[in-house]
Amino acid sequence: MSEIKVSVLVAIYNAEQFLRQCLDSLRGQTLAECQFLCVDDCSTDSSVSIIKEYAAQDSRFQLLHTPVNSGHSVARNLGLSFARGEYITMLDADDWLSPDALSQSYAVATQGEGFDCVMFRLMMYNEWDHTQNLFPSLQFDAPISGQEAFRLSLDWQVHGYYILRREIHLQYPYDATFRIYTDDNITTRLHLLHSRSVAFSKGEYYYRQHADSITHKYSVNRFLFMDALSLLKENILREIAAGNIDNPESLLNHFENLRWFNYLDMVRYYLEHKQKMSATERADISRRLQDKLHSFETSRLESRLKFRPGYIPIQNWTLFLLQQRFFRVAYPLYRNLKN
Repeated sequence: MSEIKVSVLVAIYNAEQFLRQCLDSLRGQTLAECQFLCVDDCSTDSSVSIIKEYAAQDSRFQLLHTPVNSGHSVARNLGLSFARGEYITMLDADDWLSPDALSQSYAVATQGEGFDCVMFRLMMYNEWDHTQNLFPSLQFDAPISGQEAFRLSLDWQVHGYYILRREIHLQYPYDATFRIYTDDNITTRLHLLHSRSVAFSKGEYYYRQHADSITHKYSVNRFLFMDALSLLKENILREIAAGNIDNPESLLNHFENLRWFNYLDMVRYYLEHKQKMSATERADISRRLQDKLHSFETSRLESRLKFRPGYIPIQNWTLFLLQQRFFRVAYPLYRNLKN
């Protein structure tokens, strides 16, 4: 194989339903100098057989195995240790790329003095009605700094799907603190922050939304998201201490408000679904929510929230929960009257 330009990390666990479309999109890339690292995370379906089939036909595919089922962050990091590309990206096993995704992105990355990070165009594909739409992120005609991309990523004004210079990817591997959420919410932000510049390509990444996704069905794992955001705050504080973030107070104020709104969503999710939980789950989630309530720097929250029913940061758990229960009943009535 000639010099590898882009390595692609594909973490795979019981993905037989969509895996061929994913691997076909890699095999059909117009950029030839690629490496496709398929990491099986102890699948029990036919995923391994499918990967072996592609590897036998195309030497760019390489099959790796995790010793035990560990989650996609661990699987991606195993792939990362074998990556030899000048740039590295990842592709989920139920997603796919347009044929020119890597060639378009690599061409942008190597313009002039080059760019550390190049974003794909993110297309959201809905499995249930087979429609697709461009992810509603900000659109840029010119590259932006890593600092700006980092700030915009905190509330998803830019997404986290890109090719990245190998050295940065190796310096900041995927965070595997939790089996879900931490790599998307921590690692991608660190990649952007430590990029000198972030450019944009027309190569398309297709993100599949389907009913089995954790974001589209009830799961107690949803509550890990608030823990991932707390971990992200710890990382932000370390980056501030290292002098890597400009205007840190403004950023902390912004992020604490984002974290507060997410926490409110988690409390309301708990109230909506608590009857589906076992007694042990209810007690555990209630305790975690109560502990998290006291983790906020309420002085950083917007002043308007102190007087907005349902959003007031009351530090007494019993009173706070009463506020949320009242909000659940009163807010729909308010909306109906307003309309």
